[in-house]
Amino acid sequence: MYKLPEGYLRINQIVGDPKAEPPIPAIIPVGKSTWWQGVKDGRYPQSVKLGPRTTAWRIEDIRTLMEAMDKGV
Repeated sequence: MYKLPEGYLRINQIVGDPKAEPPIPAIIPVGKSTWWQGVKDGRYPQSVKLGPRTTAWRIEDIRTLMEAMDKGV
């Protein structure tokens, strides 16, 4: 399983960014639009505003999501 850091993740760290240097692999393999729609629909965790232009997700919320996905919930 993918080892997650502590703290917060930005959207590119969650859905990946193949154009970054070096490329960032996806933790949850969906597109950004799908991710944001899932957040809106309640399928994915709510974001946290860390600043006026900084949105992130709590690591523990992403871990919980990954565990639920592994169990097929």
